[in-house]
Amino acid sequence: MAPSAMSRAHRWTRSLSEAQPVPYWLDDPGRPRPEPALTGAETCDLLVVGGGYSGLWTALLAKERDPGRDVVLVEGREAGWAASGRNGGFCAASLTHGLANGLARWPDEIHRLQDLGARNLDEIEAALARYSLDCDFERTGEIDVATEPHQAAELRAWHAETERHGLADGIEFLDADAVREQVDSPTFLAGLHDRRGVAMLHPAKLAWGLKRACLGLGVRVYEHTPALTLKPYGAGMAVRTPYGTIRARTVALGTNVFPSLVRRVRAYTVPVYDYALMTEPLTPGQLASLGWRNRQGLGDSANQFHYFRLSADNRVLWGGYDAIYPYGGRVRAEYDDRPETYAKLAGHFFTCFPQLEGVRFTHAWGGAIDTCSRFAAFFGTAHQGRVAYAAGYTGLGVGATRFGADVMLDLLAGERTERTELEMVRTKPLPFPPEPFAWTGIALTKWSLARADAHGGRRNLWLRAMDRLGLGFDS
Repeated sequence: MAPSAMSRAHRWTRSLSEAQPVPYWLDDPGRPRPEPALTGAETCDLLVVGGGYSGLWTALLAKERDPGRDVVLVEGREAGWAASGRNGGFCAASLTHGLANGLARWPDEIHRLQDLGARNLDEIEAALARYSLDCDFERTGEIDVATEPHQAAELRAWHAETERHGLADGIEFLDADAVREQVDSPTFLAGLHDRRGVAMLHPAKLAWGLKRACLGLGVRVYEHTPALTLKPYGAGMAVRTPYGTIRARTVALGTNVFPSLVRRVRAYTVPVYDYALMTEPLTPGQLASLGWRNRQGLGDSANQFHYFRLSADNRVLWGGYDAIYPYGGRVRAEYDDRPETYAKLAGHFFTCFPQLEGVRFTHAWGGAIDTCSRFAAFFGTAHQGRVAYAAGYTGLGVGATRFGADVMLDLLAGERTERTELEMVRTKPLPFPPEPFAWTGIALTKWSLARADAHGGRRNLWLRAMDRLGLGFDS
């Protein structure tokens, strides 16, 4: 490494010297106290397992559908402590992990899926107002930016394709000058601006607010209460916890990245560790140097991509790029901290925004995402329809989990709805193979994606084969 490059790298890593290895969103003095753990025996109509967005929305919507329904929610740690409190806070209308993925997989349903997703985002915004949930919700939209010439050409071609399919409403292609008028980086060559389909929010405050709303509607919430086993019991189900048991007529599983209580579901997901940095609050001058007046979320167009946005107090969250799959698919606390990734992210940050040289990071953290081979969530039932599950959101669950909650409630009710009739809901992704094949395949895919980024987007034989099979690996 040349001396000038070494000095730059040293400056970049120095920006991390005071970063706390904890999620910024959860490091909040307003964090609510946990509810007591379950002790003894409980009975209920509906048991919800998991206190992230998936479980919280399920409990809330169940009470809205039937205020007399007796609902219990159990959470192994505290509501929102896992992916729901660690993500970037991008609340997208898309139910399909982006329009491109949805169009490729469900072309005959894509207009209906887009409409359902738009309605879902509107309903999230309405629920925040109805329950007075303050989570810094800003419907600012998102810009996908190109940082390489081939990405700019791909964005332009993709915008033309969305126009041909009648799917470009609210989406605008931006050339280099136009995108840098929105946010100024010397690396930005083009952009695709979705003006209405994405909101920014404080992810932990959303989870905490949903918990408060559930409690207000009479949901009994037990935290520090992991569900250990799930078995039939008479006409219903029984769940064992460390200090008690719960008997329920029906059960909704919102455990996502954690091993499902329905064992056959486990092969459909693998955990991927994603990492993020948060800067100190920017000064007015630093913020002005970015020209980031409209506060959109941003993401770059590489296979190994970054996502970035402004917080309510004008910090910059910078995350993504590395997507780490641990051998064997284990979810462990020690994987939440990865200094080598933080150093890499810091270098990428100052390359994107050299005008912020000298800014320091206050928080650096990671967490596990559940990904599946089709990137979008999948759904199903078990135990003769008494148990429903949703999983595989692949990093875009902030908004889509509310839709998934409605799907689980429809399935438990045995109802045919516009949601349950979707091919997306009726079909499953291909499962991941056992080890060592899963690790080998994922490692080869990651290597191939990095090579494609470095070689003008050209996909090698492995990636082309994965494309034909509808398989992939993404965070």
